[in-house]
Amino acid sequence: MKAIINGFRYDTEKATAVGGANNIGAGASFWSDFSAWEATLYKTPRAGRYFLAGEGGPMTRFSHRVDQNSTSGGSKIIPMTAEEALEWAENYLDADAVEKHFSDMIKDA
Repeated sequence: MKAIINGFRYDTEKATAVGGANNIGAGASFWSDFSAWEATLYKTPRAGRYFLAGEGGPMTRFSHRVDQNSTSGGSKIIPMTAEEALEWAENYLDADAVEKHFSDMIKDA
């Protein structure tokens, strides 16, 4: 998947995958649920920008407006700040993956 957003190119084939997740069994029962989604967090190689690439139903962040009163499921790329990416990783990835990719942002308790 590829997109240009605010003058920046995001390409899943060139970026490094940090990790992926979905909400089947934890928010959605089936892929046909309107709230079902799957996504992978990526980091761009040159600028080190984070982005989420995924797909989901009409009640997810991956939905697209069809008209004034309705949405449809879809897929898209969502740019994220490093802080947003860390928060997403903390919520959906295991501790080893979070530490590997965000060690400079983690402090000992």
